[in-house]
Amino acid sequence: MHMTIQETYQKEIIPKLKTDLGITNPMAIPRLMKIVVNCGIGREALADKKVIEKVAAQLAVITGQKPSVTRAKRAISTFKLRAGDAVGLKVTLRGRFMSDFFTRLVTIALPRVRDFRGVSASGFDGHGNYTLGISDQTIFAELEYTLIDKTRGFEVTFVTRSGSDTHAKKLLTYLGMPFEK
Repeated sequence: MHMTIQETYQKEIIPKLKTDLGITNPMAIPRLMKIVVNCGIGREALADKKVIEKVAAQLAVITGQKPSVTRAKRAISTFKLRAGDAVGLKVTLRGRFMSDFFTRLVTIALPRVRDFRGVSASGFDGHGNYTLGISDQTIFAELEYTLIDKTRGFEVTFVTRSGSDTHAKKLLTYLGMPFEK
């Protein structure tokens, strides 16, 4: 039987992290808290209201969860944007949905990228969170071609409970994230 990310984390990764990072307090061990998938649609959503629905359907298939609509905070007249206009979608994954998405991303989707040599290690924010940009949603095998009207990119942010980028990188590496050599 295949172990889930939680089981692998408990049995194998925690002991490795304890020895590698020299942590004695079990609460200080880095941990993946949530994954946020964000898709900015912007101008396109203002021109055609159906775009939001199409992208929402795609994100729901990819993540297994219904996305929430993000709205403009302020009006920008040069872009013909009013405050409150829908400009993007986001999904916050926790628990089982998070581990399922992470497994699919690392084992199936990322290896399907053409000329894939690993993800860039420059996506850390200084607080132990890692953001990965995906330029094309078609790398996800579960997405049917009938749903796709045009290629769109989105960001995937891995929020960890660790104070530093080095700890977070070590955690994500042990979980199976393929960083560039």
